Amino acid sequence: MLAAGAAVAVLAALPLVYLVVRAGQAGGDRVVAVLTRPRTWELAANTVLLVAAVCLGCLVLGVTTAVLVVRIRLPAPGLWWVLASLPLAIPSYITAFAWLAAWPGLNGFWPVVGVMVLACTPYVTIPVLAALRLADAGPEDVARTLGRGPVAAFATVTLPQVLPAALAGSLLVALYTLSDFGAIALLRYQALTWAVHASYTGTLDRVTAAVLALVLTAFALAMVLAERRVRRRATAGRAVVATRRADPVSLGPWATAATATGLAAVAALSLLLPPAVLASRILRAGTAPDWVDLARSAVTTLALGAVAAALVVVLAVPVGVLAARYRGRSVGVVESLAYLGHGLPGIVVGLALVFLSLGLLPALYQTAPVLVFAYAVLFLPKAVGATRAAVERVPTSVEEVSRTLGRSALGTWFAVTGRQAWPGIAAGGLLVAVTTMKELPATLMLRPIGLDTLATDLWQHTSMGAYGAAAPAALLLVLVASVPAWFLSERGRRR
Repeated sequence: MLAAGAAVAVLAALPLVYLVVRAGQAGGDRVVAVLTRPRTWELAANTVLLVAAVCLGCLVLGVTTAVLVVRIRLPAPGLWWVLASLPLAIPSYITAFAWLAAWPGLNGFWPVVGVMVLACTPYVTIPVLAALRLADAGPEDVARTLGRGPVAAFATVTLPQVLPAALAGSLLVALYTLSDFGAIALLRYQALTWAVHASYTGTLDRVTAAVLALVLTAFALAMVLAERRVRRRATAGRAVVATRRADPVSLGPWATAATATGLAAVAALSLLLPPAVLASRILRAGTAPDWVDLARSAVTTLALGAVAAALVVVLAVPVGVLAARYRGRSVGVVESLAYLGHGLPGIVVGLALVFLSLGLLPALYQTAPVLVFAYAVLFLPKAVGATRAAVERVPTSVEEVSRTLGRSALGTWFAVTGRQAWPGIAAGGLLVAVTTMKELPATLMLRPIGLDTLATDLWQHTSMGAYGAAAPAALLLVLVASVPAWFLSERGRRR
């Protein structure tokens, strides 16, 4: 298992080869000059401030949403599960485009934070929803009998049980925010991703861009290490078997209406506003879209998402099992390397694979396998986090019983661990599929000639200022990505 995980980590770390080579070509003096200039420190500070604000907003909104959906008796309970998950289908750059269309001139730090929080909150909400449904309510009952109120009992007893899931989701939020470019560029916020893109496409200064990307990588590594330390303290490496599941609490009619109104307002901002703006753009354009090309792009988008999700799940299983079941420095290195790809901008991963494919296997340049591999590098952390959380929920005692009955380690995985953890692993695959459909920079660089996705169609029209022509592709992208997002929400709700 360690060998398989190490092989996956090496594949995920391949973009670092490109960054190190580019930075090394300039020599130490040039690297130091880029790192110590005031502009680099300003960009780094802007990035850290943005990541902190978005993580805090997503943590508060995601945990609050999950608690309200699971612990409060609401009308149409299944609807709120779906509404909490569907924002995954809307790329941050589409939400930013909708906000700009609704409020022209919007730009700066707080608009970016608002867009990113709405786009990334499901990364926290979905795992916390599942953790709350599986949390043991017995200790909370004991706390209530000892005189603690319902809020205090929940905060001190139940909340620590869901903290690992919230932290794992917050890590994905931080890494997504680190690597996001579309919303940051549209809303004119100067972060490290914006500077990397400007260096590559504007000044063609590949060395400066590589050094700045290495700074992003260092940030990503620091986040992974911090999350692991907090998670290990919270879980102590043990699975929890629930003795009683908490039932939803009935509130008064006014409190229930206020809760539903608050959840509906968040859903309206994240789900209704972007499609409404896109529909208005289509009506203003006054010309019929090319439905044949759009259908072809939609099929390509779905196919790439499905293939990438399958590959990422296969790669994530050994890393997730190692992180959930074993401790040690080597395991920590493997898990950290697996997370690094998501901390890199898509344009950096794309350029790295262009460099590596041309240098090692020129026949693979601009082919679908290289594009799918780029998706695997970028989105492996999503499946690793889901796999790790799912395996951690399987008690080690049932694995030990299986081994004593004569099953091998591999047989125990397929018969016991994998069977119980499969719903969580599949949820990670669906999350990868949704994110793959929205990916833009690496797709633009690595896609085969003549192969278009809905995201590249949208970009091609937007880059020419044809916002009305871009609206059909954007709206169809939202609808297509909603399919796996809906299945993800349904799986979580049923479990």
